[in-house]
Amino acid sequence: MPMSLLLNLSALLALVPAGLFALRSPGRTGGLFWGLLCVAVTGPLLFVIVSVGSSWRSDLAMALWLAVSASLLVYLLLCWFRREARGLAVLLMPYLFLLSLIATIAGTAPHIVLNEGLPGTWFSAHIAVALATYALLTLAAITGLAIFIKERALKKKRVSSGIAPALPSVADCEKLQGQLLGAAVIVLVCGLVTGIALQNYLTGQPLAFDHKTVLSLVTLGILAALWLVNSRFGMRGRTVARLVLVAYLLLTLAYPGVKFVAEILV
Repeated sequence: MPMSLLLNLSALLALVPAGLFALRSPGRTGGLFWGLLCVAVTGPLLFVIVSVGSSWRSDLAMALWLAVSASLLVYLLLCWFRREARGLAVLLMPYLFLLSLIATIAGTAPHIVLNEGLPGTWFSAHIAVALATYALLTLAAITGLAIFIKERALKKKRVSSGIAPALPSVADCEKLQGQLLGAAVIVLVCGLVTGIALQNYLTGQPLAFDHKTVLSLVTLGILAALWLVNSRFGMRGRTVARLVLVAYLLLTLAYPGVKFVAEILV
């Protein structure tokens, strides 16, 4: 078995224990939870570090692995500072496993290595900020999904069955989602600034209005408006959750979606 495939499968399997634990023991957040979460973070992160090496890969598989790694890292920090966020594992881990499985399948496609002449500082900063934005919005979208599930369970009076008991309360989810939205807006603005600097360095033009840029700007507009309106006037949890999911879809189309079309459909 090729070493790259072995590392890929190891990273994929590293997510399984944490996912099974979250599904079979919802609500438990002791030492075993932290141990399995650290394993889940370490697997994809090591795969990314080893795979990238000295040259940057720009393909769908690596984009997905980077998104998974960033989401897990941000989630680990979020769980440390916000105890109620630990209940989101029951939704987040299966979703990230699905992304990792798609990345494993897509990994058979040829790898694309970017030009080594790219400016290291601006390029690295832009990638880091973009991944942080995607991770924050991923967690905000998962929190929105938790609001849907929790409110549906309350409406049908099934709060003690399924995965609903493991999820944070609706009030906690709404508060957490608002904080994640604010952080995503700030980081996305930083991402656009570093993107403009990188684009100006490469082409002499400050902004290229391609599909990625347009979708990113639309996403920023939705998130900023949503954050400001929600923080000032307040909005119903389901309404915010729907708009966050729309913004997440747009950001997904702007980055992994473009690579999927270019590598798989075209």
